[in-house]
Amino acid sequence: MDYNILIGGAAGQGMDTVAHLLTKVMQRNGFYVYTTADYMSRVRGGHNFFQIRISDRPIHCHKRELDMIFALNAETLERHLPRLKAGGMSFCDDSIEGFPETKKYNLIKKAKELGNEKMLTSVGLAIIIRYLGLNLDHAKEVLRSKFKPELIDMNIEALRYGYELLESDNKREAGELDTILIDGNSAVGLGAVAAGCKLYCAYPMTPSSGVLGFMAAASEEMEIAVDQVEDEVAALNMALGAAYTGVRAMTGSSGGGLALMQEAMSLAGIIETPIVVINVQRPGPATGLPTNTEQSDLRFLVHSGHGEFPRKIIAFRNAEDAFYQTVRAFDIAEKYQIPVILLSDQYLADANVNIEPFDLESIEIDRHLANPKDYEPGTYNRYAFTESGVSPRLIPGRANGNIVMVDSDEHNEFGRIDESAENRIKMVDKRAKKGDLVLEESEDPWEIGVDDFDTLVVCWGSTYGIVKEAVEALNEEGHKIKALSYADVFPLKVDKFLEYHKKAKKYIMVEQNHDGQFEGLIRQYALVKADHLIRKYDGRAWYLEELKAELEEVL
Repeated sequence: MDYNILIGGAAGQGMDTVAHLLTKVMQRNGFYVYTTADYMSRVRGGHNFFQIRISDRPIHCHKRELDMIFALNAETLERHLPRLKAGGMSFCDDSIEGFPETKKYNLIKKAKELGNEKMLTSVGLAIIIRYLGLNLDHAKEVLRSKFKPELIDMNIEALRYGYELLESDNKREAGELDTILIDGNSAVGLGAVAAGCKLYCAYPMTPSSGVLGFMAAASEEMEIAVDQVEDEVAALNMALGAAYTGVRAMTGSSGGGLALMQEAMSLAGIIETPIVVINVQRPGPATGLPTNTEQSDLRFLVHSGHGEFPRKIIAFRNAEDAFYQTVRAFDIAEKYQIPVILLSDQYLADANVNIEPFDLESIEIDRHLANPKDYEPGTYNRYAFTESGVSPRLIPGRANGNIVMVDSDEHNEFGRIDESAENRIKMVDKRAKKGDLVLEESEDPWEIGVDDFDTLVVCWGSTYGIVKEAVEALNEEGHKIKALSYADVFPLKVDKFLEYHKKAKKYIMVEQNHDGQFEGLIRQYALVKADHLIRKYDGRAWYLEELKAELEEVL
């Protein structure tokens, strides 16, 4: 079983509600789901749509070919009917004219009779459920958990009405899966909570706002301070101030917001204060496409902040990876006293997927703080030169009578301004040592495909899922492909890449930007150029069929 359903219309028509309900219903019925959103940057109007892929096996991406379309306006049918497979079904309200191949139902009229026009989404939900051959039991449970008490009965009546509209011979048994349903932004927020983050401050910017929303919703229960600040300049400076006082702190934004943080990013480097920053990418430059997706900020963030200082950049592959990598980011930031930048994008941020529950018991928090008792008053140097380059870190007010200095000017071991050439060289070298250690503990890329390969495909971040399914499908057809999917993108460890590149006859890079930014990084550090660069930069993620065809063409 593998169905792909599209629900489309204008902003404000309730698509997000029916998409959320359907995703939840299918999860409770024991199916794997993968839901993606394509929406315009406006409150009302425009063309928006959700795609819900449903399968009885784990899935990692969305597909182009559609089995069903629920159209809330004519534009949805105009745009997407060509994608409907032979034998597929499209349906809409009977007020939408001009599409004879589409089933027409009096959805709006019935919803009004029941008391609220918006209940047409429940009618449509029931039609989809009947088409898939399922009963309404789980749908009723989801409605009861979603709606206010006074709306439950009328929505259940709308379900019954929609279910009876469609005749279907399909019958499927509900299964059981111990999974959670989560989107990428919520996974980041949950990872921050699990890591012990106690301050999240940010200015809302699509598509990163979901992280701020999640943290705000969790703030009271988890005792986290959450602040919507006046701009991104304030956001990173506030987070750094909190981190200096010993709080695990985090901020986040998207490309334009990260641009405003650059002076504070450099401040984090010189004061050696741990901080975690999430950048949920969208296409630039400037406002660009604020509600679409791209992987075009990598080079910018590799060189973010003026001057030279170490930083770590981790690009999430999927929602599960987003959770565990966020936890890991806090540990790396405090272990090496550096900024750690997390890279997501709109596609991953907004995609809903059901995955195994997170293993919270496996999480260990180490603050990597020095013991104040080891330093008599007047003996502590905040920036002491050490073999590793990592200086002992004490917290102001808990330093056994010592002063914990901090200064954005170049400083000596104690923290006082020191502009001497000798001190400058020693401090730059000290900070650089930490970068070498960060590189050493970089994780190897995930491997996809066969060991007996002749083609090497490399990707990074959220392209993991689409590359995984495309490569596995091609290997089933007789190709011999190994794929490497990177999360630790900077500093870049190329050992595994070089090992596999030697065995490959052809090396293909897949990434979602124009310039081939990650391919350029590999070329810089491994001195190897890709034989083929498959790119996409129209603001939309690849469909499975689309990437598979592009790989086939190269092969």
